[in-house]
Amino acid sequence: MSDDRSDRYTVISADCHAGADLLDYRPYLEKRHHDEFDAWAATYVNPYEDLLADTADQNWNSERRLADLERDGIVAEVLFPNTIPPFHPSGSLMAPAPTAGEFERRWAGLRAHNRWLADFCAAAPGRRAGVFQILLNDVDEAVKEIRRASAAGLKGGLLLPGTPPGSGLPELYSQTYDPIWAVCEELGVPVNHHAGSASPPLGDEPAARAVFMVETTWFSHRALWHLVFGGAFRRHPGLKLVLTEQGSGWIPGVLDMLDYYHGRLVAAATKASTAESKFGAGLAAGMGKPPSEVWHDNCYVGASFMRPHEVPLRDRIGVDKIMWGSDYPHDEGTYPYSREGLRFAYAGVPRDELAAMLGGNAARVYGFDLDLLDPIAAKAGPTVEELAEPLERPPADATSPVFARGARVRVW
Repeated sequence: MSDDRSDRYTVISADCHAGADLLDYRPYLEKRHHDEFDAWAATYVNPYEDLLADTADQNWNSERRLADLERDGIVAEVLFPNTIPPFHPSGSLMAPAPTAGEFERRWAGLRAHNRWLADFCAAAPGRRAGVFQILLNDVDEAVKEIRRASAAGLKGGLLLPGTPPGSGLPELYSQTYDPIWAVCEELGVPVNHHAGSASPPLGDEPAARAVFMVETTWFSHRALWHLVFGGAFRRHPGLKLVLTEQGSGWIPGVLDMLDYYHGRLVAAATKASTAESKFGAGLAAGMGKPPSEVWHDNCYVGASFMRPHEVPLRDRIGVDKIMWGSDYPHDEGTYPYSREGLRFAYAGVPRDELAAMLGGNAARVYGFDLDLLDPIAAKAGPTVEELAEPLERPPADATSPVFARGARVRVW
């Protein structure tokens, strides 16, 4: 909502998911991979029920998607991956790092996805910001793909893979990745880190899924302190980091904790003495500003279906840092009840703050043109009056955790 005279909000979802149907990736592969792809696809069994259901085409049916989102009050979206790229064992967001023998084929699959995504975004000009994918195993190849994908119009930026324990990759604090941060800074490419992409494999025991659910956001949060303490933002002050679908209520407490350790670890540089200072040699010069200042200057949160208990923390997080997301088309997302989810979480929030969190911040970070989107929102967006009305009773068939009244606890 860029015009205060408008009675509707311009809503941009900073967290949606899309991808091609498996066989539709074939034209986007280099021809030298076609025979191998045909053999792989003929025996591949998709492990995801939602990608086999009648609703699977929400991922790739452009017209259906636009209609669904407009009915939900949303006029633009940031697109993270969802379907299975060629030669991947699962959705690439959560696939483990490839072995040396898998690397070339996995790269081919991700490049095919990026090419498909560029076309998918072009089918709805100005309304989709596609997040492209890389692998970290070869930094030079990653830099080439960043340049190519950015030139192809993928404005959603880079999806940063995780480096979970056991991956064999250097940790994210390593200066090995400086060429990636440098090209992202140069091109104004946001670096996105999405929940689920940094968890280590946990095996097949019955408890594994529960442990994954408990730990996955924490493993994703690690990118923040790795890049902060590793000095990536000191060396590349224009770098932008977005942490998506990881909750937001954890941020104030974690920033306090990181500032505490920063103060204790760099005490040696100020000639003070702390128990931790012996571990901080070289840290002050290497990392630069305290973590909370880095957050203020360089970081954002893709706060998918922000929960009611998180909203009172918005000033400590930074109203200018929060970007709401619907997580369409996932079951845990707010579709088709995004309007109700917004009422449930945000009723009573001042209009200017809500306009920023629902669309203004995402437009600034991802380069959406509000002059293009506002007229669409004037017909499809939720009204100011509508979102000011508290929601007393969630829809009976809603599946998003935003509506769980008992879940008013701080989530890591």
